[in-house]
Amino acid sequence: MLQKRDYEIAKHIQLGSEDANQTIEFAKKQIALARHEMPGLMALRDEFKDRKPFLKAKITGCLHLTIETAILIETLIELGADVRWSSCNVYSTQDEAAAYLANKGIPVFAWKGMSEEEYWRCIGKTLEFPYGPNLLIDDGGDLTAYVLDKRPDLIPSIKGVSEETTTGIRALWKRFHEGKLPIAAIDVNDSVTKSKFDNRYGCLESLIDGIKQATHLMIGGKKAVVAGYGDVGKGCAEALRAYGARVVITEIDPIIAYQAVMNGFEVTTMDEAAMDADIFVTATGCKGIILPRHMDKMKDGALLCNIGHFDVEIDANYLFTNPEIVHEEIKPLVDKFTWKNGKSVLLLAKGRLVNLGCAKGHPSFVMSNSFCNQVLAQLELWESSKKYPPGIYRLPRILDEKVARLHLKPLGVKLTTLNDEQAEYLGVPVNGPYKREDYRY
Repeated sequence: MLQKRDYEIAKHIQLGSEDANQTIEFAKKQIALARHEMPGLMALRDEFKDRKPFLKAKITGCLHLTIETAILIETLIELGADVRWSSCNVYSTQDEAAAYLANKGIPVFAWKGMSEEEYWRCIGKTLEFPYGPNLLIDDGGDLTAYVLDKRPDLIPSIKGVSEETTTGIRALWKRFHEGKLPIAAIDVNDSVTKSKFDNRYGCLESLIDGIKQATHLMIGGKKAVVAGYGDVGKGCAEALRAYGARVVITEIDPIIAYQAVMNGFEVTTMDEAAMDADIFVTATGCKGIILPRHMDKMKDGALLCNIGHFDVEIDANYLFTNPEIVHEEIKPLVDKFTWKNGKSVLLLAKGRLVNLGCAKGHPSFVMSNSFCNQVLAQLELWESSKKYPPGIYRLPRILDEKVARLHLKPLGVKLTTLNDEQAEYLGVPVNGPYKREDYRY
């Protein structure tokens, strides 16, 4: 049990109480199941646990505090690190996971339904190491922005940050081009085994989970609009089509729009699609995607949800503050809005990440991919920091291939092996890497 209260979790969970003990036991059972579904991360833990490469590392993390993240945190600690953690979204924390970690004496500061003020205060608490952290793990860029803008005194001790998601990478590149990035950053998002798996196949399953758990909505036969056809949008569109929806894409990029139409999807604008669609999913990472003029013309019963990192894609404020629209909470994170003419729409997770707000996010197996990349990125920054002056980097392709290999055996995959003559013909090593660093899968 904790000797002092260096944590902040949901107020209804009082550590030491019978209810809290039951919550923690529930978390333990989920973690046992998830570990089995995270073979890559478990393999890295076994590979490095004796060497303890993270001894003296002080890692501050800001990433959805889920069951899978609890296993990542335990892995970092088993490899020698001290860790302090907050969530990167006010609705994504699984309270049982936070309670489990707090009960083990791990400083965590997160609960589902925290306010914006509480969210930023919790990020600040994670920086309270003696002399500050020396490594950061971020998801979306809020932790990095907090450090660079509000705690620049900590920068000299920080070897770097590993960033999990597209939105955070975009923010890092913006700072870099403005000459305002004073630390090294490893772009975990653009590791192939992250973006092409977590972003695509994770969303393919977790989007539907969020919609179904929130509404039990029939998807087959409905018209669905997916805004954005990047890796996340591709997964969402494939999932909705697999359930029988007629899927329409909106997109700004001509190459990606071309991909969508070649995959059999109609591509149009939100202004045109808004009038007759049943389901709207925003997946762009940009602001101002579904605006009041779109919602005003939507049909009765339309469902709106977002799977982009921040709550800027759907103008939820218009719905919550418009005196001409009546708000009714159906259940937590499922809100109904009714116009004077009787038309109503549903908004899920208040315009935030639907898969984490209304469900439990991506399956454990695909999160093993992402968290393998996080561990390897942190190792690079910790052990080879002289290789990484301020700038943005990716993990080498050979490590991407390593992450893939760690997940193939549990799936029963048998890889073909090049012989020496074939390897020489192709000009690649027998054991990889098999593609150039700039190859686009």
